[in-house]
Amino acid sequence: MYVFQIERLNAFLTGIIEQQLAPAAWQWLQQQSLPGDIVQFNKTFVLIPRKTGKEYIQVSAEQLKALQQIRPGFSIAGYTIDRLCRLWLLLQLDNTNEDAYIKIIENLFLAAEVNELVTLYGALPVLAYPQKWAARCAEGIRSNIGAVLETIICDNPYPSEYLSEAAWNQLVLKAFFTEKDIDRIIGLDKRANKALADTLCDYAHERWAASRTVHPQLWRCVAPFINAANFNDIQKVLESKNPVEQKAALLACYNSNYEPAKTLLHQYPETANAIESGKLNWHSLAKEAAVAA
Repeated sequence: MYVFQIERLNAFLTGIIEQQLAPAAWQWLQQQSLPGDIVQFNKTFVLIPRKTGKEYIQVSAEQLKALQQIRPGFSIAGYTIDRLCRLWLLLQLDNTNEDAYIKIIENLFLAAEVNELVTLYGALPVLAYPQKWAARCAEGIRSNIGAVLETIICDNPYPSEYLSEAAWNQLVLKAFFTEKDIDRIIGLDKRANKALADTLCDYAHERWAASRTVHPQLWRCVAPFINAANFNDIQKVLESKNPVEQKAALLACYNSNYEPAKTLLHQYPETANAIESGKLNWHSLAKEAAVAA
């Protein structure tokens, strides 16, 4: 029912909370997690910020690395103490009855305010019966709440692991629409597909027709599917006066198997060498774009 060792995650989170939460608040939280008392559980979930405060937690690089060994892709970086305690509470739920467990959490989603939704969507990678939350995740992608969208889209391993291709493509497109940090989408390269590439090319054409810029990372998703139909788009980006866009076009060529794209890349040996050496990649380009913005 879990894809990781829940006992290790529980122990890890307990240690972080004990380090950073006032003893009285921690004692209160432990007393509220009574097995089988769903009414009390729901009340506690809502009340937690009043008891714990909303300070940001302090976690070391070593602790974050240790967490990756427990649940790859999952991170608590940037969490507040109330969000962490809510996550801990979710992990205390009895999950032996699948239907009952899912109903409890679905009811939390239905009644949640923004911060609670952020906790719940952020918790998707560590909930029991992970395959059961794909529809809920897909529903969240349609949200217009920025904080909720960022929680689903950025630094979250769940979407790439469990969403269908159609839902995944909708997530990536929504990320471009809402100007999220594309480089923080886990699994972006692994889940690349031709349908997404075609959709993003159409999106780029719409942006150009409206005299608007196109996010350089868009070509990262197109790169494995460069062909005769869209190669002109890559050439157009390369002709940009923006050096970040030029590098994006050449990175796309490097990650393509389309021979004309490879030939085009060889016309820019300095950039090609930077890519080959690893000095220039999509991650470094994202940082360069952020500095230039």
